[in-house]
Amino acid sequence: MAKVVLGSRELVKDALRRFKKLCEREGIINRSKRGARYEKPSERRRREKRERLKTIRKGQKSSR
Repeated sequence: MAKVVLGSRELVKDALRRFKKLCEREGIINRSKRGARYEKPSERRRREKRERLKTIRKGQKSSR
């Protein structure tokens, strides 16, 4: 669960922007969109495999 504490003298608009960025980083929006429709098990496995490969490539790229 993403939480944002409103600081003193901080505008609500700025806190909302931080909250949206936090949700995006944690993948909350993408997860909820995926759950809105049925995903076949084969599509789920394919998506998870793509995500794993993306993470591996990203790790290899940063270690160079």
